[in-house]
Amino acid sequence: MKISFVNSIEADSKSTCEVHFIYKNKDDFDLSESANILDKNTDGLLSKTLELNKFKGKFLDSFSITSNSLPCHNALFVSVGDPSKLTESQNEKLGGAIFSKLKELGVQNKVSIFVDNMMREHPAVNIALGLKLKEYNFDKYFTKKDKEETAFEVDICRKDVSKEVLENDFAHKQAMADGIEFAKDLISEPSNVLYPVSYAERVKQLESLGLTIKVYGEKELEEMGAGALLAVGQGSARESQMVVMEWMKGKKGDAPSAFVGKGVCFDTGGYSIKPSRGLKDMKYDMGGSAVVVGTMISIAKRNLPINAVGVIGLVENMVSSNAYKPGDVINSMSGQTIEIDNTDAEGRVVLADCLWYTQETYKPKTMINLATLTGAISIALGDQLAGIFSNNDDLSNQLIDAGHKVDEKVWRLPCDPIGERYDKYVDSTIADMHNVGKGGEASSTTAAQFLQRFVNDVPWTHIDIAGVTWNDKGSMTASGGATGWGVKLLNKWVDIISNG
Repeated sequence: MKISFVNSIEADSKSTCEVHFIYKNKDDFDLSESANILDKNTDGLLSKTLELNKFKGKFLDSFSITSNSLPCHNALFVSVGDPSKLTESQNEKLGGAIFSKLKELGVQNKVSIFVDNMMREHPAVNIALGLKLKEYNFDKYFTKKDKEETAFEVDICRKDVSKEVLENDFAHKQAMADGIEFAKDLISEPSNVLYPVSYAERVKQLESLGLTIKVYGEKELEEMGAGALLAVGQGSARESQMVVMEWMKGKKGDAPSAFVGKGVCFDTGGYSIKPSRGLKDMKYDMGGSAVVVGTMISIAKRNLPINAVGVIGLVENMVSSNAYKPGDVINSMSGQTIEIDNTDAEGRVVLADCLWYTQETYKPKTMINLATLTGAISIALGDQLAGIFSNNDDLSNQLIDAGHKVDEKVWRLPCDPIGERYDKYVDSTIADMHNVGKGGEASSTTAAQFLQRFVNDVPWTHIDIAGVTWNDKGSMTASGGATGWGVKLLNKWVDIISNG
Protein backbone atom coordinates (compact mmCIF):
# COMPACT_ATOMS: atom_id res chain seq x y z
CA MET A 1 0.00 0.00 0.00
CA LYS A 2 1.45 3.30 -1.09
CA ILE A 3 0.86 6.24 1.27
CA SER A 4 1.37 9.83 0.13
CA PHE A 5 0.91 13.18 1.82
CA VAL A 6 -0.93 15.99 0.05
CA ASN A 7 -1.20 19.67 1.00
CA SER A 8 -4.81 20.07 0.02
CA ILE A 9 -8.33 19.91 1.38
CA GLU A 10 -9.69 18.58 -1.91
CA ALA A 11 -9.56 14.97 -3.03
CA ASP A 12 -7.72 13.92 -6.16
CA SER A 13 -10.17 13.58 -9.04
CA LYS A 14 -9.10 9.93 -9.34
CA SER A 15 -10.11 9.11 -5.75
CA THR A 16 -12.68 6.36 -5.41
CA CYS A 17 -13.36 6.96 -1.73
CA GLU A 18 -12.99 9.85 0.72
CA VAL A 19 -12.52 9.51 4.47
CA HIS A 20 -13.72 12.31 6.76
CA PHE A 21 -13.83 12.67 10.52
CA ILE A 22 -16.65 13.55 12.89
CA TYR A 23 -16.04 15.15 16.28
CA LYS A 24 -18.14 14.57 19.38
CA ASN A 25 -18.80 17.54 21.65
CA LYS A 26 -20.83 16.29 24.62
CA ASP A 27 -24.17 15.38 23.00
CA ASP A 28 -23.56 17.26 19.78
CA PHE A 29 -21.47 16.57 16.69
CA ASP A 30 -18.99 18.81 14.95
CA LEU A 31 -17.74 18.09 11.46
CA SER A 32 -14.11 18.23 10.43
CA GLU A 33 -13.24 20.95 7.94
CA SER A 34 -13.43 18.62 4.96
CA ALA A 35 -16.66 17.00 6.19
CA ASN A 36 -18.19 20.46 6.63
CA ILE A 37 -17.29 21.40 3.06
CA LEU A 38 -18.74 18.13 1.77
CA ASP A 39 -21.95 18.69 3.78
CA LYS A 40 -22.43 22.17 2.31
CA ASN A 41 -21.73 20.98 -1.22
CA THR A 42 -24.32 18.20 -0.93
CA ASP A 43 -27.13 20.26 0.63
CA GLY A 44 -26.67 18.81 4.09
CA LEU A 45 -26.47 15.15 3.10
CA LEU A 46 -24.09 14.31 5.95
CA SER A 47 -26.03 16.25 8.59
CA LYS A 48 -29.29 14.57 7.55
CA THR A 49 -27.64 11.14 7.65
CA LEU A 50 -26.33 11.75 11.16
CA GLU A 51 -29.74 12.87 12.34
CA LEU A 52 -31.79 10.12 10.70
CA ASN A 53 -29.51 7.28 11.78
CA LYS A 54 -29.11 8.50 15.39
CA PHE A 55 -25.35 8.14 15.11
CA LYS A 56 -23.85 7.73 18.59
CA GLY A 57 -20.36 8.88 17.65
CA LYS A 58 -18.25 6.80 19.99
CA PHE A 59 -14.55 6.62 19.21
CA LEU A 60 -14.07 4.66 15.95
CA ASP A 61 -17.81 4.45 15.22
CA SER A 62 -18.19 4.76 11.46
CA PHE A 63 -20.62 4.68 8.55
CA SER A 64 -20.35 5.05 4.81
CA ILE A 65 -22.44 6.84 2.20
CA THR A 66 -22.67 6.04 -1.48
CA SER A 67 -24.34 8.77 -3.52
CA ASN A 68 -24.01 10.40 -6.93
CA SER A 69 -24.05 13.75 -5.15
CA LEU A 70 -20.66 12.96 -3.56
CA PRO A 71 -17.53 13.99 -5.50
CA CYS A 72 -16.33 10.38 -5.77
CA HIS A 73 -19.62 8.61 -4.96
CA ASN A 74 -18.20 6.88 -1.85
CA ALA A 75 -17.33 8.39 1.52
CA LEU A 76 -16.41 6.89 4.88
CA PHE A 77 -17.03 8.86 8.09
CA VAL A 78 -15.25 7.98 11.32
CA SER A 79 -15.84 9.43 14.78
CA VAL A 80 -12.77 10.48 16.77
CA GLY A 81 -14.54 11.82 19.87
CA ASP A 82 -12.88 15.00 21.17
CA PRO A 83 -10.11 15.75 18.61
CA SER A 84 -8.11 17.80 21.11
CA LYS A 85 -7.66 14.74 23.32
CA LEU A 86 -6.33 12.36 20.71
CA THR A 87 -3.14 10.45 21.54
CA GLU A 88 -0.50 8.89 19.30
CA SER A 89 -1.92 5.42 19.83
CA GLN A 90 -5.50 6.55 19.20
CA ASN A 91 -4.47 8.02 15.87
CA GLU A 92 -2.77 4.73 15.01
CA LYS A 93 -6.02 2.94 15.89
CA LEU A 94 -7.86 5.36 13.60
CA GLY A 95 -5.55 4.31 10.79
CA GLY A 96 -6.09 0.64 11.56
CA ALA A 97 -9.86 1.05 11.74
CA ILE A 98 -9.90 2.91 8.42
CA PHE A 99 -7.86 0.17 6.76
CA SER A 100 -10.22 -2.53 8.03
CA LYS A 101 -13.31 -0.62 6.93
CA LEU A 102 -11.91 0.11 3.47
CA LYS A 103 -11.15 -3.59 3.01
CA GLU A 104 -14.63 -4.48 4.19
CA LEU A 105 -16.14 -2.05 1.69
CA GLY A 106 -14.02 -3.49 -1.11
CA VAL A 107 -12.51 -0.13 -1.99
CA GLN A 108 -10.16 -0.07 -4.98
CA ASN A 109 -7.63 2.39 -6.40
CA LYS A 110 -7.12 5.70 -4.57
CA VAL A 111 -8.40 6.81 -1.16
CA SER A 112 -8.22 10.36 0.21
CA ILE A 113 -8.14 10.82 4.00
CA PHE A 114 -8.67 14.37 5.27
CA VAL A 115 -7.00 15.61 8.45
CA ASP A 116 -7.33 19.10 9.92
CA ASN A 117 -5.67 21.12 12.68
CA MET A 118 -8.37 20.28 15.23
CA MET A 119 -6.80 16.82 15.64
CA ARG A 120 -3.83 16.43 17.99
CA GLU A 121 -0.66 14.29 18.27
CA HIS A 122 0.52 14.32 14.66
CA PRO A 123 -2.63 12.73 13.22
CA ALA A 124 -1.46 12.43 9.62
CA VAL A 125 1.71 10.43 10.30
CA ASN A 126 0.21 8.33 13.11
CA ILE A 127 -2.86 7.45 11.03
CA ALA A 128 -0.45 6.47 8.28
CA LEU A 129 1.45 4.25 10.72
CA GLY A 130 -1.80 2.59 11.78
CA LEU A 131 -2.63 1.87 8.14
CA LYS A 132 0.78 0.28 7.58
CA LEU A 133 0.66 -1.83 10.73
CA LYS A 134 -2.85 -3.12 10.02
CA GLU A 135 -1.89 -4.08 6.47
CA TYR A 136 0.70 -6.62 7.71
CA ASN A 137 -0.28 -10.24 7.29
CA PHE A 138 2.00 -13.27 7.54
CA ASP A 139 0.74 -15.30 4.59
CA LYS A 140 3.92 -16.60 2.94
CA TYR A 141 2.99 -20.26 3.35
CA PHE A 142 -0.42 -20.08 1.69
CA THR A 143 -0.29 -21.52 -1.81
CA LYS A 144 -3.40 -19.54 -2.70
CA LYS A 145 -3.22 -15.90 -1.69
CA ASP A 146 -6.12 -13.93 -0.27
CA LYS A 147 -8.14 -12.46 -3.11
CA GLU A 148 -8.83 -9.45 -0.91
CA GLU A 149 -5.23 -8.25 -0.77
CA THR A 150 -4.83 -4.49 -0.43
CA ALA A 151 -5.96 -2.93 -3.68
CA PHE A 152 -5.85 0.77 -2.84
CA GLU A 153 -3.33 3.51 -2.26
CA VAL A 154 -3.82 6.39 0.12
CA ASP A 155 -3.43 10.16 0.00
CA ILE A 156 -3.47 11.76 3.45
CA CYS A 157 -4.53 15.35 2.93
CA ARG A 158 -3.54 18.11 5.34
CA LYS A 159 -3.19 21.70 4.18
CA ASP A 160 -1.66 23.35 7.27
CA VAL A 161 1.58 21.26 7.47
CA SER A 162 4.00 21.06 4.57
CA LYS A 163 4.30 17.85 2.61
CA GLU A 164 8.05 17.77 3.29
CA VAL A 165 7.56 17.92 7.07
CA LEU A 166 4.97 15.15 6.96
CA GLU A 167 7.17 12.95 4.78
CA ASN A 168 10.16 13.44 7.07
CA ASP A 169 8.12 12.63 10.19
CA PHE A 170 6.61 9.57 8.53
CA ALA A 171 10.04 8.29 7.51
CA HIS A 172 10.71 7.69 11.22
CA LYS A 173 7.35 5.95 11.61
CA GLN A 174 7.99 3.84 8.52
CA ALA A 175 11.37 2.80 9.95
CA MET A 176 9.62 1.69 13.12
CA ALA A 177 6.97 -0.17 11.11
CA ASP A 178 9.74 -1.95 9.20
CA GLY A 179 11.29 -3.04 12.49
CA ILE A 180 7.94 -4.27 13.79
CA GLU A 181 7.21 -6.21 10.61
CA PHE A 182 10.66 -7.82 10.59
CA ALA A 183 10.14 -8.86 14.21
CA LYS A 184 6.71 -10.28 13.36
CA ASP A 185 8.19 -12.25 10.48
CA LEU A 186 10.80 -13.77 12.78
CA ILE A 187 8.27 -14.67 15.47
CA SER A 188 5.81 -16.14 12.94
CA GLU A 189 8.29 -18.43 11.18
CA PRO A 190 8.05 -22.15 12.00
CA SER A 191 11.04 -23.58 13.80
CA ASN A 192 12.04 -25.83 10.91
CA VAL A 193 12.69 -22.62 8.96
CA LEU A 194 13.94 -20.32 11.71
CA TYR A 195 16.57 -22.01 13.86
CA PRO A 196 19.75 -20.51 15.38
CA VAL A 197 21.98 -20.63 12.28
CA SER A 198 19.29 -19.54 9.79
CA TYR A 199 18.20 -16.80 12.20
CA ALA A 200 21.78 -15.53 12.48
CA GLU A 201 22.06 -15.52 8.68
CA ARG A 202 18.97 -13.30 8.42
CA VAL A 203 20.41 -10.86 10.92
CA LYS A 204 23.77 -10.85 9.14
CA GLN A 205 22.02 -9.46 6.05
CA LEU A 206 21.13 -6.34 8.04
CA GLU A 207 24.67 -5.07 7.56
CA SER A 208 23.23 -3.38 4.46
CA LEU A 209 21.54 -0.92 6.86
CA GLY A 210 24.87 0.17 8.32
CA LEU A 211 24.78 -2.15 11.33
CA THR A 212 27.91 -4.05 12.29
CA ILE A 213 26.96 -7.69 12.83
CA LYS A 214 29.06 -10.25 14.68
CA VAL A 215 28.02 -13.91 14.79
CA TYR A 216 29.56 -16.31 17.31
CA GLY A 217 29.17 -20.05 16.80
CA GLU A 218 29.66 -22.81 19.35
CA LYS A 219 33.43 -22.92 19.00
CA GLU A 220 33.74 -19.19 19.74
CA LEU A 221 31.16 -19.38 22.51
CA GLU A 222 33.08 -22.20 24.16
CA GLU A 223 36.26 -20.13 24.04
CA MET A 224 34.33 -17.22 25.57
CA GLY A 225 33.18 -19.45 28.44
CA ALA A 226 29.47 -19.28 27.55
CA GLY A 227 28.74 -22.54 29.32
CA ALA A 228 25.21 -21.58 30.33
CA LEU A 229 23.99 -20.72 26.84
CA LEU A 230 25.70 -23.78 25.36
CA ALA A 231 24.19 -26.07 28.01
CA VAL A 232 20.67 -25.13 26.99
CA GLY A 233 21.38 -25.78 23.32
CA GLN A 234 23.47 -28.93 23.68
CA GLY A 235 20.49 -31.25 23.23
CA SER A 236 19.80 -29.93 19.74
CA ALA A 237 21.39 -31.10 16.51
CA ARG A 238 21.40 -27.45 15.47
CA GLU A 239 24.29 -25.25 16.54
CA SER A 240 23.67 -22.47 19.05
CA GLN A 241 24.65 -18.89 18.21
CA MET A 242 25.14 -15.48 19.76
CA VAL A 243 24.57 -12.50 17.47
CA VAL A 244 25.73 -8.97 18.23
CA MET A 245 24.43 -5.88 16.39
CA GLU A 246 26.29 -2.60 16.76
CA TRP A 247 25.13 0.90 15.82
CA MET A 248 27.78 3.35 16.89
CA LYS A 249 26.70 6.64 15.31
CA GLY A 250 26.74 8.69 18.50
CA LYS A 251 29.53 10.57 20.17
CA LYS A 252 32.77 8.60 20.06
CA GLY A 253 33.54 7.05 23.42
CA ASP A 254 30.00 7.39 24.79
CA ALA A 255 28.74 4.21 26.42
CA PRO A 256 25.98 2.58 24.36
CA SER A 257 22.46 1.65 25.30
CA ALA A 258 22.24 -2.14 25.19
CA PHE A 259 19.30 -4.37 24.28
CA VAL A 260 19.51 -8.09 25.04
CA GLY A 261 17.03 -10.71 23.85
CA LYS A 262 16.17 -14.32 24.57
CA GLY A 263 16.18 -16.30 21.35
CA VAL A 264 14.97 -19.82 22.11
CA CYS A 265 13.91 -20.77 18.59
CA PHE A 266 11.97 -23.75 19.88
CA ASP A 267 11.36 -24.78 23.47
CA THR A 268 10.30 -28.35 24.24
CA GLY A 269 11.05 -27.72 27.90
CA GLY A 270 13.86 -30.27 27.65
CA TYR A 271 13.63 -33.15 30.14
CA SER A 272 11.19 -30.99 32.13
CA ILE A 273 9.06 -31.43 29.04
CA LYS A 274 6.05 -29.27 28.30
CA PRO A 275 2.57 -30.74 27.74
CA SER A 276 1.60 -31.23 24.09
CA ARG A 277 -1.20 -28.65 24.23
CA GLY A 278 0.21 -25.38 22.96
CA LEU A 279 3.63 -26.88 22.28
CA LYS A 280 3.57 -25.66 18.68
CA ASP A 281 3.39 -22.11 20.00
CA MET A 282 6.87 -22.49 21.46
CA LYS A 283 8.27 -21.38 18.11
CA TYR A 284 7.78 -17.85 19.41
CA ASP A 285 9.89 -18.33 22.53
CA MET A 286 12.45 -16.23 20.66
CA GLY A 287 10.13 -13.20 20.79
CA GLY A 288 12.47 -11.12 22.96
CA SER A 289 15.31 -11.50 20.47
CA ALA A 290 13.01 -10.51 17.60
CA VAL A 291 12.11 -7.27 19.39
CA VAL A 292 15.82 -6.50 19.83
CA VAL A 293 16.42 -7.09 16.11
CA GLY A 294 13.38 -4.99 15.16
CA THR A 295 14.54 -2.17 17.43
CA MET A 296 18.05 -2.17 15.94
CA ILE A 297 16.53 -2.08 12.44
CA SER A 298 14.43 0.93 13.42
CA ILE A 299 17.40 2.74 14.96
CA ALA A 300 19.46 2.16 11.81
CA LYS A 301 16.70 3.17 9.39
CA ARG A 302 16.01 6.28 11.45
CA ASN A 303 19.76 6.99 11.30
CA LEU A 304 19.72 8.03 14.95
CA PRO A 305 22.89 9.72 16.26
CA ILE A 306 23.29 7.33 19.18
CA ASN A 307 25.41 4.40 20.27
CA ALA A 308 23.42 1.19 20.67
CA VAL A 309 24.13 -2.51 20.76
CA GLY A 310 21.80 -5.49 20.47
CA VAL A 311 22.76 -8.97 21.69
CA ILE A 312 20.68 -12.10 21.15
CA GLY A 313 21.32 -15.67 22.30
CA LEU A 314 19.93 -18.24 19.86
CA VAL A 315 19.36 -21.85 20.91
CA GLU A 316 16.91 -24.74 20.68
CA ASN A 317 15.91 -26.43 23.93
CA MET A 318 15.48 -30.04 22.85
CA VAL A 319 15.35 -33.53 24.35
CA SER A 320 18.16 -35.93 23.43
CA SER A 321 20.80 -38.15 24.99
CA ASN A 322 23.04 -35.08 25.05
CA ALA A 323 20.55 -32.64 26.55
CA TYR A 324 21.22 -30.96 29.87
CA LYS A 325 19.30 -32.51 32.75
CA PRO A 326 17.66 -31.56 36.05
CA GLY A 327 20.33 -31.74 38.72
CA ASP A 328 23.20 -30.75 36.45
CA VAL A 329 25.56 -28.02 37.61
CA ILE A 330 26.85 -25.82 34.81
CA ASN A 331 29.35 -22.97 34.53
CA SER A 332 28.46 -19.53 33.20
CA MET A 333 30.56 -16.91 31.46
CA SER A 334 30.59 -14.91 34.69
CA GLY A 335 32.30 -17.76 36.52
CA GLN A 336 29.22 -18.36 38.65
CA THR A 337 27.82 -21.88 38.82
CA ILE A 338 24.17 -22.79 38.22
CA GLU A 339 22.30 -25.84 39.45
CA ILE A 340 19.60 -26.84 36.97
CA ASP A 341 16.40 -27.65 38.83
CA ASN A 342 14.16 -27.34 35.79
CA THR A 343 15.29 -27.52 32.16
CA ASP A 344 12.20 -25.57 31.14
CA ALA A 345 13.55 -22.50 32.95
CA GLU A 346 16.06 -22.18 30.12
CA GLY A 347 15.57 -18.60 28.94
CA ARG A 348 17.18 -17.08 32.00
CA VAL A 349 20.13 -19.45 31.61
CA VAL A 350 20.69 -18.26 28.04
CA LEU A 351 20.33 -14.63 29.09
CA ALA A 352 22.84 -15.09 31.92
CA ASP A 353 25.71 -15.34 29.43
CA CYS A 354 24.26 -12.73 27.06
CA LEU A 355 23.89 -10.17 29.84
CA TRP A 356 27.35 -10.87 31.22
CA TYR A 357 28.94 -10.63 27.77
CA THR A 358 27.15 -7.34 27.09
CA GLN A 359 28.04 -5.61 30.35
CA GLU A 360 31.65 -6.83 30.28
CA THR A 361 32.30 -6.05 26.59
CA TYR A 362 30.45 -2.76 26.09
CA LYS A 363 30.19 -1.24 29.57
CA PRO A 364 26.74 0.08 28.59
CA LYS A 365 25.09 3.05 30.27
CA THR A 366 21.84 1.08 30.39
CA MET A 367 20.88 -2.50 29.65
CA ILE A 368 17.36 -3.65 28.80
CA ASN A 369 16.58 -7.30 28.21
CA LEU A 370 13.38 -8.72 26.76
CA ALA A 371 12.18 -12.30 27.05
CA THR A 372 9.13 -14.51 26.92
CA LEU A 373 10.36 -15.71 30.26
CA THR A 374 7.56 -16.91 32.53
CA GLY A 375 4.01 -18.16 32.22
CA ALA A 376 3.42 -16.58 35.61
CA ILE A 377 3.59 -13.10 34.10
CA SER A 378 0.65 -13.99 31.86
CA ILE A 379 -1.30 -15.20 34.87
CA ALA A 380 -0.52 -11.96 36.72
CA LEU A 381 -0.95 -9.41 33.91
CA GLY A 382 -2.74 -11.18 31.05
CA ASP A 383 -2.16 -10.00 27.50
CA GLN A 384 -2.47 -6.29 28.19
CA LEU A 385 0.70 -5.48 30.11
CA ALA A 386 4.31 -6.63 30.23
CA GLY A 387 6.07 -6.96 33.56
CA ILE A 388 9.26 -5.04 34.27
CA PHE A 389 11.86 -5.68 36.94
CA SER A 390 14.73 -3.29 37.51
CA ASN A 391 17.61 -2.16 39.68
CA ASN A 392 17.09 1.46 38.63
CA ASP A 393 14.10 3.72 39.30
CA ASP A 394 14.93 6.28 36.60
CA LEU A 395 15.15 3.63 33.87
CA SER A 396 11.92 2.00 35.02
CA ASN A 397 10.06 5.31 35.08
CA GLN A 398 11.31 6.16 31.59
CA LEU A 399 9.98 2.85 30.27
CA ILE A 400 6.67 3.30 32.06
CA ASP A 401 6.35 6.78 30.50
CA ALA A 402 7.28 5.48 27.04
CA GLY A 403 4.77 2.65 27.37
CA HIS A 404 1.92 5.02 28.13
CA LYS A 405 2.79 7.18 25.13
CA VAL A 406 2.73 4.33 22.60
CA ASP A 407 0.18 2.05 24.32
CA GLU A 408 2.70 -0.69 25.06
CA LYS A 409 2.27 -0.44 28.79
CA VAL A 410 4.44 -2.06 31.44
CA TRP A 411 3.87 -2.77 35.12
CA ARG A 412 6.75 -2.78 37.57
CA LEU A 413 7.11 -5.77 39.88
CA PRO A 414 9.57 -6.28 42.74
CA CYS A 415 13.24 -7.03 42.21
CA ASP A 416 15.48 -6.93 45.28
CA PRO A 417 19.16 -6.11 45.76
CA ILE A 418 21.40 -9.16 45.84
CA GLY A 419 20.94 -11.11 49.05
CA GLU A 420 17.59 -9.65 50.07
CA ARG A 421 14.08 -11.13 50.25
CA TYR A 422 13.23 -12.80 46.92
CA ASP A 423 16.86 -12.97 45.83
CA LYS A 424 17.48 -15.58 48.52
CA TYR A 425 14.98 -17.85 46.73
CA VAL A 426 17.60 -18.32 44.00
CA ASP A 427 20.31 -19.65 46.33
CA SER A 428 21.29 -23.28 45.76
CA THR A 429 22.64 -25.74 48.33
CA ILE A 430 25.33 -27.10 45.99
CA ALA A 431 26.11 -24.22 43.58
CA ASP A 432 26.04 -20.42 43.49
CA MET A 433 22.40 -20.46 42.43
CA HIS A 434 19.70 -22.62 40.93
CA ASN A 435 17.58 -21.68 37.95
CA VAL A 436 14.15 -21.71 39.58
CA GLY A 437 12.83 -20.14 42.73
CA LYS A 438 11.30 -21.52 45.88
CA GLY A 439 8.56 -23.99 45.03
CA GLY A 440 7.21 -21.86 42.19
CA GLU A 441 6.45 -18.91 44.47
CA ALA A 442 6.86 -15.45 42.91
CA SER A 443 8.31 -17.17 39.86
CA SER A 444 8.43 -14.10 37.61
CA THR A 445 10.28 -12.19 40.31
CA THR A 446 12.71 -14.99 41.06
CA ALA A 447 13.47 -15.27 37.35
CA ALA A 448 14.38 -11.58 37.41
CA GLN A 449 16.44 -12.09 40.58
CA PHE A 450 18.40 -14.78 38.75
CA LEU A 451 19.10 -12.41 35.86
CA GLN A 452 20.16 -9.60 38.16
CA ARG A 453 23.11 -11.67 39.33
CA PHE A 454 24.65 -11.20 35.88
CA VAL A 455 24.33 -7.42 35.47
CA ASN A 456 26.54 -6.04 38.25
CA ASP A 457 25.87 -2.31 38.75
CA VAL A 458 24.68 -1.47 35.23
CA PRO A 459 21.27 0.30 35.25
CA TRP A 460 19.15 -2.59 34.03
CA THR A 461 15.56 -3.56 33.36
CA HIS A 462 14.17 -6.96 32.49
CA ILE A 463 10.91 -6.94 30.49
CA ASP A 464 8.91 -10.17 30.61
CA ILE A 465 6.85 -10.20 27.41
CA ALA A 466 5.44 -13.72 27.64
CA GLY A 467 1.86 -12.44 27.74
CA VAL A 468 2.07 -9.85 24.98
CA THR A 469 4.23 -11.42 22.24
CA TRP A 470 1.41 -13.36 20.58
CA ASN A 471 -2.29 -12.55 20.31
CA ASP A 472 -4.58 -14.74 18.22
CA LYS A 473 -7.36 -12.15 18.34
CA GLY A 474 -5.32 -9.32 16.86
CA SER A 475 -6.03 -5.69 17.57
CA MET A 476 -7.07 -2.44 15.90
CA THR A 477 -3.59 -2.13 14.41
CA ALA A 478 -2.60 -5.78 13.91
CA SER A 479 -3.83 -9.02 12.46
CA GLY A 480 -3.84 -12.01 14.79
CA GLY A 481 -0.56 -13.70 15.66
CA ALA A 482 2.81 -12.12 16.38
CA THR A 483 2.47 -8.62 17.83
CA GLY A 484 5.98 -7.19 17.56
CA TRP A 485 5.26 -5.76 21.02
CA GLY A 486 8.21 -3.80 22.34
CA VAL A 487 9.63 -2.21 19.20
CA LYS A 488 7.47 0.89 19.62
CA LEU A 489 8.20 0.96 23.34
CA LEU A 490 11.98 0.90 22.88
CA ASN A 491 11.89 3.44 20.03
CA LYS A 492 9.93 5.82 22.22
CA TRP A 493 12.30 5.19 25.13
CA VAL A 494 15.25 6.03 22.87
CA ASP A 495 13.49 9.27 21.90
CA ILE A 496 12.87 10.13 25.55
CA ILE A 497 16.49 9.67 26.64
CA SER A 498 17.82 11.37 23.49
CA ASN A 499 15.65 14.44 23.94
CA GLY A 500 16.21 14.73 27.68
